[in-house]
Amino acid sequence: MDLRPYLDDLEQRIDNAAEEALLTSWRDFLAGRFTGDIFSPRRSKQAPSALAWPKVPVNTALEDYDQMALQQFGGCSAALAAGNGSMLNIRCNYGSSILPSLFDAEIFLMDFEHDTLPTTKPIPDGLDGIKKMLDADIPDLNRGFGEHVFAMAQYFQELLAPYPKLRQHIAIYHPDLQGPMDVCEVLCGSDIFLYLVDEADLMHALLTLVTDTYAAFMHRWLSIIPHTGVESKHWGFLHRGVIMLRDDSAMNLSPDMFMEFIFPYNQRLFDIFGGGGDHFCGRGDHFIPYLKDLKGLDGIAMSQPECNDMEKIFANTVDCGLKLFGLRRDAAENALRAGRSLHGLVHCW
Repeated sequence: MDLRPYLDDLEQRIDNAAEEALLTSWRDFLAGRFTGDIFSPRRSKQAPSALAWPKVPVNTALEDYDQMALQQFGGCSAALAAGNGSMLNIRCNYGSSILPSLFDAEIFLMDFEHDTLPTTKPIPDGLDGIKKMLDADIPDLNRGFGEHVFAMAQYFQELLAPYPKLRQHIAIYHPDLQGPMDVCEVLCGSDIFLYLVDEADLMHALLTLVTDTYAAFMHRWLSIIPHTGVESKHWGFLHRGVIMLRDDSAMNLSPDMFMEFIFPYNQRLFDIFGGGGDHFCGRGDHFIPYLKDLKGLDGIAMSQPECNDMEKIFANTVDCGLKLFGLRRDAAENALRAGRSLHGLVHCW
């Protein structure tokens, strides 16, 4: 497939001054210099395309590097056309199963019409399967989706090479490696909630292995896509630090279990890679007082405010100088109507 017409189109539509102005507004937000109620930046103008950019379904992109590139650059095209405040970024979009697939977890592709990223099935044989993983130590990073992630990263660089404006403004952000506990839950299945009680030492060993594997994978990633500066683009946000951890599994654990089984492994990754952000789905108001204490944490990207006591969330984020990225706008507006200060640290699309 010839991608040059689409890349030529993007190169022509990018306005250096507009992108620099948007970057400056994000940096002001990160530095606490935004003085409004809700940070919701926009580009100075819209830049529609003369081309009809196709929508590339997830399963099609998983099977073809050109289609993956077209899908990801299509997101940049949409941001320019809308004139919104999303930073231009692309990723190797293989979903949350990248690390589990390294351990030979069986990949489960969703039906084509769902247009949803794949998952993986738990490792067979329960505890015996987990023990075999531990005996094998850090897996080959080219197993499963690993080979495709690294190859796609290199292909992105080749595609960007002839285009100075694309190279300057479009970031290749790190793939979805989840967080250590999320990966362990996928590998163990729902039995993990029994294992954490009955086989705590084994789960700590598994969390250590997954954390070591995450670190090895990220080191390999950074050898291909070096990190420069103090900020990262991720999901269209700009945040300080290098990585964006995911802690969806934490909603099912008590604060004490969060501190035992999640916090130390997250902290180790933040220490290695220079901090970053954290995401969680579902309820997090019970562990947010502990999550906020991660050294190097710049902010939180949460979903489903309706599942949370948002006063607890605000008290343990914006009141402590932490940003909220991509908060649903109605949650922020409800807080403002109630007289709640957001300290200029809440971003909404």
